[in-house]
Amino acid sequence: MKKLIAVVSILIILSLSVFAKPTTRIKFAKGATKAVVNGKLNGYKGLEKYVIRLRAGQRLQISGNKYITLSVFAPNGEDVMDRAANCNGTADISPTVAGDYKIEVVECQKADPWKGNFKLTLKVK
Repeated sequence: MKKLIAVVSILIILSLSVFAKPTTRIKFAKGATKAVVNGKLNGYKGLEKYVIRLRAGQRLQISGNKYITLSVFAPNGEDVMDRAANCNGTADISPTVAGDYKIEVVECQKADPWKGNFKLTLKVK
């Protein structure tokens, strides 16, 4: 019985890792300071993850075209968002430290529900 429980547990963990959506790395065209990425959310439980590499002293600006909530994490894992009472669909982080910043996008729970595609515009100066 213990072996059966162990096997079932391993299968559940493996199936969750197979179906988990990978993190998307955001890359800029050579010489560009702006990038646009597309994502899709399937309601309040949807989550899109991105990562972007920045140099020290840069300014990162992010904006979305739908009612979204952004979470931005510095390379050390610290949440660098300046939270307000609104949906937090934009971010302005300056100055940055060198490394990979993680960006998570969810549907804003303070707005009407929606499902579908969104666009993120990222500017780095």
